[in-house]
Amino acid sequence: MNESDAKKSTKFFGLSRNVIFMGAVSFLNDLSSDMIFPFIPIFLTSVLGATATFVGMVEGVADATASLLKIISGRLSDKLKVRKPFAVFGYSLSAVAKPLLAFAAAPWHVLLVRFADRVGKGARDAPRDALLSFSTEKKYVGRAFGFHRGADTLGAAFGPLIAFALLPFLGGESEGGLRNLFLLSFVASFFAILILQFSVREIKNNHDGIILPKFEFKFLGVPFIIFLAAATIFSLGKASEAFLLLRAQGVGVALVMLPIIYFVYNITFAVFSTPAGILSDKIGHRNTFMIGMLIFSGTYFLFAEAQSALAVWILFAVYGFYSAFTEGVGKAIVADLIEERWRATAYGMYNAFTGFALLPASLVFGFLWDRFGPAFSFRYGAFLGVIAFVIFAFLRIKNHQKTGF
Repeated sequence: MNESDAKKSTKFFGLSRNVIFMGAVSFLNDLSSDMIFPFIPIFLTSVLGATATFVGMVEGVADATASLLKIISGRLSDKLKVRKPFAVFGYSLSAVAKPLLAFAAAPWHVLLVRFADRVGKGARDAPRDALLSFSTEKKYVGRAFGFHRGADTLGAAFGPLIAFALLPFLGGESEGGLRNLFLLSFVASFFAILILQFSVREIKNNHDGIILPKFEFKFLGVPFIIFLAAATIFSLGKASEAFLLLRAQGVGVALVMLPIIYFVYNITFAVFSTPAGILSDKIGHRNTFMIGMLIFSGTYFLFAEAQSALAVWILFAVYGFYSAFTEGVGKAIVADLIEERWRATAYGMYNAFTGFALLPASLVFGFLWDRFGPAFSFRYGAFLGVIAFVIFAFLRIKNHQKTGF
């Protein structure tokens, strides 16, 4: 299917069939992943005898692998002029890798599985985002990415809840129960791959018949560089949600309630992602993203000052609005700034730079937490959010902006 036909095939609420089915794929994939992700550290330490340092290394290797491969897969996707095969390969590799955790007999087995899973993520993300943008009319780009991110987060929200509901029937929190849960995670991933293979269509964009010259950074244009710099600085101020949970516990939220308060964040994020995307199509993707940045900085500042459990419950819900206003909308901005021929490459760079920034962000945040206390750490994050906001103010976006040659 060519790009113009795909955009004319809008069926529901401004969303093409590709966008709707890709939302279903992401929902099922994240449902599968988050059924098991919270249990991997416990499995490593309690069952396989790994140290906390090894747990950190596993996740560091996994995230770094995914971030690096996003650049490579994006560039290859633009060069080969195909997107769906990268998505099918990536989701399939992750689907096959996750249940192999059930057979892990040593910590390094888990490292290999997580590495394979993140190779899959790195291979699929940038080409998938390009495919989503090619499948959507310009006026609905924010809506499409908001819907997709919302579906993704909805899966992440319900995955742990389903796991807790199923565990008693699989053997409880015993080693056998965890291994059975790892095996069962394949079911949702399998259906995700079926939908992707048989319901999502490859899109040929308007430049696929053109031979691309050797890539140079200038082809992405100055506005994209400004956006990338601001988004990276913004990510440097954003710590892992684990620190938010620590803050919640520190002001009196009971340990048993931490999964519920995190669910409040995720469900707010999921429910408001599509409305935020719709709003961004009306008032501008840049303006909506900047609103999200202000919500982030304000929320972090209030986390620094929070003294009660009630305040933290409210802040977790508000934090969901920040994510809804930035996650999908950021990818819509890439579509605004980058011509179709370089779009997968740009998505790869955007995902990689913001992903790489999260590792030092959490390290610095943790150091400041230990040295100066949690309030100082949150003020530091809020300050970086303000700096990124100021840089963003210099970004100017023109509709159908042309970059490159």
